[in-house]
Amino acid sequence: MASALSNLSDYDATNVPDAAKLRFGIVVADWNKDITHKLYEGCYETLIKHGALADQIHTMQVPGTFELPAGARIMAGREKLDAVICLGCVIRGETKHDEYINNAVSQGLVNLSIATGKPYVFGVLTPNTHEQAQDRAGGKHGNKGVEAAVTAIRMAELYTTNKTAKKSIGFGA
Repeated sequence: MASALSNLSDYDATNVPDAAKLRFGIVVADWNKDITHKLYEGCYETLIKHGALADQIHTMQVPGTFELPAGARIMAGREKLDAVICLGCVIRGETKHDEYINNAVSQGLVNLSIATGKPYVFGVLTPNTHEQAQDRAGGKHGNKGVEAAVTAIRMAELYTTNKTAKKSIGFGA
């Protein structure tokens, strides 16, 4: 569904597991920081709202959206995490740079998720204009950071449940 038709911050909170025992990483791009830092606020507040403990949420800033997969990999190597949320914003310009960056980042995060089995959440805005980005970072369409946090909680719950199930039947973690 197009975000023009919905609010990214609207979700059924009863379908979100308790995050109290989960550990999260949030990697935030500094490029377009007026947008990405609002995404971070929405993400962080949503994790806390659903029970995540502040000392179990680790944050790292990287220069731009292109650096999100590398930052996520570095963070996951430093901290014991159940999910890593990557927040960025690439606004379409006069060239195709946005396509190259968005494709590289999405593929990088997919590769990390497949290789590790750990959720790496794509919380990257890909708008045509700065105004569209603002609308999706706490504006009239809500906050994509909220959506990314909910996705991370739900996927982290699956990840931790899967690790436990594998151990109980002898497959390792």
